[in-house]
Amino acid sequence: MSNMPIAPPPPPPPGWPAPSGSHAVLRSPVGLSKVVTGLLGIGIVVDLLALWQGNQSYELVGRLVRNVGSVSSQEIDQTDSLYRVCGILQVAATLATAVVFIVWFHRARVNAEVFAPEYHQKARGWAIWGWFVPVVNLWFPRRVALDIWNASADENTASKALLNWWWALWIVNLVFGRLASQRYAKAGTPDEIKGAIAGLMASDALNVLVAVLALFFVRRLTRMQHEKALRGPAL
Repeated sequence: MSNMPIAPPPPPPPGWPAPSGSHAVLRSPVGLSKVVTGLLGIGIVVDLLALWQGNQSYELVGRLVRNVGSVSSQEIDQTDSLYRVCGILQVAATLATAVVFIVWFHRARVNAEVFAPEYHQKARGWAIWGWFVPVVNLWFPRRVALDIWNASADENTASKALLNWWWALWIVNLVFGRLASQRYAKAGTPDEIKGAIAGLMASDALNVLVAVLALFFVRRLTRMQHEKALRGPAL
């Protein structure tokens, strides 16, 4: 057996250094982004299903308003049950998507701190807690997202229109969806129920639009970070 010493492995290629005094480590967001976009796609399908079922309920209540005898109690119960199932599926899809989205969002925030630690106005923890604190959640996540975007872009050349439209519509949908749900819960007469269903349908359509913008936002920001990580820091 040879007594020649074994050469040490070559050093890793130069990469993005962690910020001083920080535990920020660059990790690929690509895998998480695929899960997020997949869940957003499922949510879009569920919202479209709810929109279709809402239209069925709307037409049924319309028949009831025009002629009480034209609708059987069995039809009402069946349509109402299917609409409730759609609502349960929407809640499940929303919760699953929110969990994975926040995990992806936090990873993107840590990566952005590696890219440019000087760009961040909010502490890293706000990438998670900013979504849950009342009132604060109306603008803190957007501020964190903007800092991530600026740190991940090349000299702030990437347009922020996608981010701004997504956030603006998300806020509108948050308020409108809550009002529509409250109106539906309080509706008693067929006319009130019909109007409330119309509001829920509008909310579902807005949900689809917000989800599509969120999907493009996740894909765009992930691509920006992936490409920047591959290029490495400027020498």
